[in-house]
Amino acid sequence: MEKKKVLLGMSGGVDSSVSAVLLQKQGYEVIGCTMRLWEKEDENQAILDAKKVCDELGILHDTIDCRKDFKEKVVNNFIQEYKIARTPNPCIECNKYLKFGVFYERAKELQCDYLATGHYASIEFSKKYQQYVLKKCKEERKDQTYFLYTISREELEHVIFPLQNYTNKEEIRKIAEENYLSVAQKKESQEICFIPNDNYQEFLKGYGEYKSKVGNIVLQDGSILGQHQGLIHYTVGQRKGLGIAYKKPLYVLGLNKDKNEVIVGEEEELYQKQLYAKDMNWIVGEQLKKPLVCKAKIRYRAKEAECTVYPEQDKIKVIFQENQRAITSRTICCFL
Repeated sequence: MEKKKVLLGMSGGVDSSVSAVLLQKQGYEVIGCTMRLWEKEDENQAILDAKKVCDELGILHDTIDCRKDFKEKVVNNFIQEYKIARTPNPCIECNKYLKFGVFYERAKELQCDYLATGHYASIEFSKKYQQYVLKKCKEERKDQTYFLYTISREELEHVIFPLQNYTNKEEIRKIAEENYLSVAQKKESQEICFIPNDNYQEFLKGYGEYKSKVGNIVLQDGSILGQHQGLIHYTVGQRKGLGIAYKKPLYVLGLNKDKNEVIVGEEEELYQKQLYAKDMNWIVGEQLKKPLVCKAKIRYRAKEAECTVYPEQDKIKVIFQENQRAITSRTICCFL
């Protein structure tokens, strides 16, 4: 019987390398593939590491030059969002346009049956919905479904997440060591891949040609408390670095791009029950036509909270049962 072929995204790290081992043990023919995204010295090393692992496992290694698409779809979006005083999430854009866009097309070109990545998430066939669905992995602290909401339902049946049953890094490293992989103890990267030293302000000033403009820090009633050094230095919920004295601790409540103001207030003013969202991706069911009771979270590290989602033309209104802290312009993920 001919083996099913899988194109595996390999970053040169331990997660994707162990994913290759697991897929091999499950009987798949694996092709490792690394995307060249950005001009960084450590990216060249990542490509070499991925190729070395492929050699160690006896599988083919492929590379895709995605620098043009990455710059246009991810980096430029990152810069533009900050210029309009919003907080971007480049990992979501990268998943949408590169890992489950360009990379998915490469899998079809190579006549692969499946696409695989080292994400911590799960895909299963649902009898209830009669389709494949995206589900959280076993360990909630590792779950990455928040970053994967843009996957289309057509892609789901062709995607494999080999790490869906694993709960911690120690397990993964042990598998890497048992299979003599050279990346078994490679340090995990936490920062945004294209931001040097994780300093996005300097990146925006240099690469994004962003000119910081001094403005006022104000209360919601318009009272001026001090000055800020540029909106890119602030985000909703921030407390430190305001540089102003007040009778109580102050937090950033919002950014007013038109007036170039940072709006601050006391912590209780951060809490809200309602938000509006657009650019939805309905992985399950049809576009919402009536209120839906479910759980949602407003950021990756937030806890899921009970809410009701209401359809409103080209967007949705989400009302939580309990107040949520520091709702801002970013992704919201709903779970059935």
